[in-house]
Amino acid sequence: MDAFEQLRGAKTYDVTYRRHNMFDEFADRRQEVRLLTPNGVLKTSTQIIEGDCRERLGELANDSVDLIVTSPPYADQRQATYGGIKADKYVEWFLPISGELLRVLKPTGTFILNIKEKSEDGERHTYVIDLIKALREQGWRWTEEFIWRKTSAIPGKWRTRLRDGWERLLQFNKTFHFAMYQEAVMRPPTESTILRAKRAQTLLKFRVHKGSSGKHHSSTGSGFTRNYANQSLEWVLPDNVLELSTEPVSQKHSAVFPKGIPEFFINLFTAEGDTVLDPFLGSGTTG
Repeated sequence: MDAFEQLRGAKTYDVTYRRHNMFDEFADRRQEVRLLTPNGVLKTSTQIIEGDCRERLGELANDSVDLIVTSPPYADQRQATYGGIKADKYVEWFLPISGELLRVLKPTGTFILNIKEKSEDGERHTYVIDLIKALREQGWRWTEEFIWRKTSAIPGKWRTRLRDGWERLLQFNKTFHFAMYQEAVMRPPTESTILRAKRAQTLLKFRVHKGSSGKHHSSTGSGFTRNYANQSLEWVLPDNVLELSTEPVSQKHSAVFPKGIPEFFINLFTAEGDTVLDPFLGSGTTG
């Protein structure tokens, strides 16, 4: 039963939003009218499968999941909660799990992995880099890397480094043709963006008249160009840096990531009725 079937008989609200998809075959999966509950939140169904994901993932069908968003235990972190996984053994530990994720993810699906290197003996360990390489060899495509910039990073002082203010949000896919709904995350442009675009478009009116390609050359002389000919001044795509504060430490969980992380990727990579999986449930933020 999908989200629309669950909401039959419920009060509905018309919510219009811009629709776009880089791959046309997925465009019809977005609806112009969304069915919402009175508080403005789409009804969903949540299923919790309790147990070790290394054992329970086998119960899921092949090609049954549209999006995976998860934050596994980091190497040697929070041993009281997770037991701790040595950095040198991390790839060996993770690959059987990622193999199952590769099996259950649809060819059109996306896998988002929140992870961060640890500092050891005054330098960063390479286990995350090693994991990325191993995942590619396993059959994953490393499509993109988003950054979670922590606007409220934990204070402290270290001799060899500054505060940890960011973490990786790695995007992996099974194929090049994955579902992506860019306009679901578009936002109004900043004033500076509008001014630059208008200034460039004014100049291009004269250049295009003389046969120019419509590209604006950088005023710094760098040689880079930008095409402003069709630049929208109403909505723009966000960049790949998510600026979010950390969540307060839960009494029942020591590493809670912000709700804004799964929310952003659910909007970007899923349509209503899609299935989202978090194999390391933690405090249940993704659900």
